[in-house]
This record gives sequence, structure tokens and C-alpha cells, in this order.
Amino acid sequence: MTSKAAIQLALQYSDQFAGALGDMKDAPMTRPGTWGGNHPMWIAGHLAVVEGRLHKILFGTPNPVENWKPMFDWGTTPMDDAAAYPPFEKVLSAFAGLRAKTRAYLDTLDDAALDKPVAMSAPGLPIFDTVGNTISIIAFHQCLHAGEAAVTRRAAGKSPFFTPSAELRAF
Repeated sequence: MTSKAAIQLALQYSDQFAGALGDMKDAPMTRPGTWGGNHPMWIAGHLAVVEGRLHKILFGTPNPVENWKPMFDWGTTPMDDAAAYPPFEKVLSAFAGLRAKTRAYLDTLDDAALDKPVAMSAPGLPIFDTVGNTISIIAFHQCLHAGEAAVTRRAAGKSPFFTPSAELRAF
């Protein structure tokens, strides 16, 4: 497996849970428990902001959802008022569009290009030094939030995102 194929697989795996967020359109403010935690609205917005930051790092261009940082960025606390956020479908669409651009860019690269430096360094995050490292870390980051999305789905009374077949269970 090439490095590019491994990164593509990580993105594919992390993107599978986007369907789980999309299935939360009827309950985007569901908290994972009484203790609080991130609801699907915040998760989707956070992923969009981070994907926009990825483009800033990779391409040196402005983050197209920079104005969402006060709602969804590092250190923000999810609010329970849906009116404080953009429409959920707009947030999901923004993330999907940004991710599509990331995947299209990755498709143009070969393994050697993955070792090239990024266009803009992230202050205090030296691991975001090459194109390959940066895209990989973003895919792993999305997997972390996929776990949160799975818990909010269950809190909303929905079935698990993945249910193994009888054959797989017997394996």
C-alpha cells in the first residue's frame, strides 16, 4: 500500500460517519448525556472549521468558514440554542464541499508530493509540516469526533451506525 492509498483509506473511513451526522437532521442538538458533551451541530461545524483550516495550511488560502470559528473552533462550548447556529444542512454541506476539495487535491498528488512542506505553518503544531502528515492528522481528528457522533445517535434513540452481519458476528 502506498502512503497516498493509506491516507485515502483513512479519509474514506472517517467520511463514512458523515452519514451518521446527516441522519441527525431531526435531532442536531442532541447531547450525548446529561453531563453535556458535543452535539451533532457542534461536531459538524467543528469539522467544517477544521477542514477550512486544513485548506489554509495546505494552500495558504483563507478559511472559507472563518466566521464560524466563534461557534465551532477549539475551546468553544456547544450552545443548546439552535437559533445560535447556521442551519444544520448548511453546515453539513459546507463540510462536504470542503472535504470534496481535500479529496480532489489528494487525488492529484503522488507519494513524493506528500512529503512536500505545507503552504502555511500552523503555529505551535509542528507535526503539520508536510502535506501527507497534515491530511492524515485531519482524517484521524474526524475519527475522534465520529465516536462522539455515535454516542449522540444513541442518545437520540437511533440505531448504531454500524451493525455487523450475522456472518461477521460469528467470525
